[in-house]
Amino acid sequence: MKTAFVVLTYNRVAALLPVLRALAAQCGKKHEVLVADDGSSPAHVRRLQDELPRFGCRVRHVWHPDVGFTAARARNLAAARSEADYLVFLDGDCVPAPGFVQMHRRLAETGCFVNGSRVMLSRRLSQQAETGHLDLAKLGAGAWLRLRLGGDVNKLTHLVHWPGAPGRVETRFRWKGIRSCNFGLWRRDFEAVNGFDEGFSGWGHEDADLVLRLHHQGLKRKNGFCATEVFHLWHPESDRGRESDNRERVMARMKTGIIRSGKGLDEARPAREAVVTELN
Repeated sequence: MKTAFVVLTYNRVAALLPVLRALAAQCGKKHEVLVADDGSSPAHVRRLQDELPRFGCRVRHVWHPDVGFTAARARNLAAARSEADYLVFLDGDCVPAPGFVQMHRRLAETGCFVNGSRVMLSRRLSQQAETGHLDLAKLGAGAWLRLRLGGDVNKLTHLVHWPGAPGRVETRFRWKGIRSCNFGLWRRDFEAVNGFDEGFSGWGHEDADLVLRLHHQGLKRKNGFCATEVFHLWHPESDRGRESDNRERVMARMKTGIIRSGKGLDEARPAREAVVTELN
């Protein structure tokens, strides 16, 4: 199968570059990378173009104008231009651990979506990764243990690759732990629910809404612990002014059987505001 990695970003190229470097070390001919840009400034885009690591697969930058926090729109615009059978969504501050690409392929299963796992990094450690002073992929188990004891990471599940671990699959909708910063599913399933719902604006819960609609479609949640870890770089908390409204919207939809978003992937395909650039 061909897999696309759709990486969301906005004006944080220092965090995005370690993400892309980690993907470049793992991707090959059966992959593609799409940077889903929610309106980054020209300076950030130029730096991305200048410092893009060498990939063995196609890399495209899909940009649309900055009109506020519209992550759902940015992801749909990029996914609509993918040619892959399987989609993995990442945030531009979530650095894939070694083996990430292979493990997402191992966990991909008909009738399931994969809810990935993340390891939270401290501000100090994140700054070292963003400035290039630290390559997270080169740290050994001993170094990670010391970082855990020092409070720089919240867990060490990335040190254990156990794709066959029991208890991964859940058949009912559960809000806790849903995260579109590390999320894999078959393209046909993403198309069936019409992608992310662009009616969600501002921070919060467009990922829970997607998972709810996938459950209504009959899919099962498959958790990616001890397999698909990413290192989540520290950042200040986003503006959550719309969080409660978005949450209430999902809560209301839990009482329905809604499957397709009203404005989503289908509407993103002909979008004229999307600027697509080949990066390699």
